[in-house]
Amino acid sequence: QVHLGESGGGLVQPGGSLRLSCEASGFTLDDYAIGWFRQAPGKEREGVSCISSSDGSAYYADSVKGRFTISRDNAKNTVYLQMNTLKPEDTAVYHCALRKGRGLVAQFCPFRNVADEYDYWGQGTQVTVSS
Repeated sequence: QVHLGESGGGLVQPGGSLRLSCEASGFTLDDYAIGWFRQAPGKEREGVSCISSSDGSAYYADSVKGRFTISRDNAKNTVYLQMNTLKPEDTAVYHCALRKGRGLVAQFCPFRNVADEYDYWGQGTQVTVSS
């Protein structure tokens, strides 16, 4: 059974850092790209980042580029999102998600990093950036 579990969220001051973890089970992490999304109250879900499994290539939304870094440790079945220089507008529930599909398609991040390209989701972890 596929399971994704996020952790590492919390309350941090503007300019601070957090590292989110997405622990995977029930499938071979090596075979799939993993995405991070966030959703703030009253806003649409936003694709924040994605990391491919084949070559480790990464995608970032413009809103987080240069501040967030995605990485993966397949041996630990875990994908990370390092978030630096956090801003109040980064406040949201952050979810990780499993790329939809099989084979080569599933190994690469989608052309458009949108929710429809993923089919399993974690429960989310709250990130609050406030002074």
